[in-house]
Amino acid sequence: MTASDILFTIAEEVQRCTACNLHRGRTRAVPGEGPANARVMFIGEGPGYHEDRQGRPFVGPSGQFLNDLLALAGLRRDEVYIANVVKCRPPQNRDPEPDEIATCTRLFLMRQIAAIDPIVIVTLGRFSMGLFLPGERISRIHGQPRSVNGRLIVPMIHPAAALHQPQNRPLLEEDFRRLPAIIADAERQRSAASPATPPADEPPEQLRLF
Repeated sequence: MTASDILFTIAEEVQRCTACNLHRGRTRAVPGEGPANARVMFIGEGPGYHEDRQGRPFVGPSGQFLNDLLALAGLRRDEVYIANVVKCRPPQNRDPEPDEIATCTRLFLMRQIAAIDPIVIVTLGRFSMGLFLPGERISRIHGQPRSVNGRLIVPMIHPAAALHQPQNRPLLEEDFRRLPAIIADAERQRSAASPATPPADEPPEQLRLF
C-alpha cells in the first residue's frame, strides 16, 4: 500500500472508531489532513467546536492563527500534514484523558507518522509534546528541536494558548520564524544519513507500553 492508501484507510477507521468514550459526543471525527509526502507534520491536542462540525483540524480561530504562523515560516497549509493527538472532540473542550490519548495514539497517530515519515514533527501544546518529551515543560523548551528515536521534534506553544494569553504570541511567532532553518538543517541531516539507517518509525518508549 502507498502512504496515501494507508492514510485513507486510517481516516476511514477513525470515522468508525468506538474504542474510547469520546466517540459518544462527536459530531464528526477529525482524522487529519495534508499530503502523504509532507516534510513537516503538526500535531495538536484535539478537535474543538468548529473542527467537530467540519471534520477538519484547525479550522476555528486557532486554525486561522495557525495559517498566519505557517506563512511566517514560509509554509503553505496544503504542503504540511495536520493532525491531533485525539481524533474526537473532548466534551466541553476538556483535556483528553490518558486512556483516550493512549488509545488514539496507538490506533491512529503513530501509524500516520509512520506512513508520512515527516522530516520534522511540530508538536502544538503540552499533550502532543508529552508523547515525545515526557516530563518536559513547554514554557521551558518551546521552539527547541530535539531528536527522538531518529525524528526531529519541535515543541511549540499551542496557538489557542497564544490567543488566550497574548504574552505567548510573540514567543510562538518567533519560534515559527525559526522553523525554516530547523527544517533545512533536518533535511541536510537526513540526506547525509546512510540509506541503511532511515529514521525510526517506532514510537517513543513510553508509547510502546500501551
